[in-house]
Amino acid sequence: MPWRKGDYPPSLKNFEPRLRNKAVEIANALLRDGYNEGRAIAIATSQAKEWNEHHSAEGKR
Repeated sequence: MPWRKGDYPPSLKNFEPRLRNKAVEIANALLRDGYNEGRAIAIATSQAKEWNEHHSAEGKR
């Protein structure tokens, strides 16, 4: 089940919107690649946090 901006896994509810949107983007790509939802969320959470550390919030939405 792909997620959207206002419809995402409960585990992402406390993320700031920019980080949550990136995690949703990554999780949806993993789902398309055949990962199950639980694994996709775990990987996406980790990768989104790493991405956030390396990308400034300035000028980003």
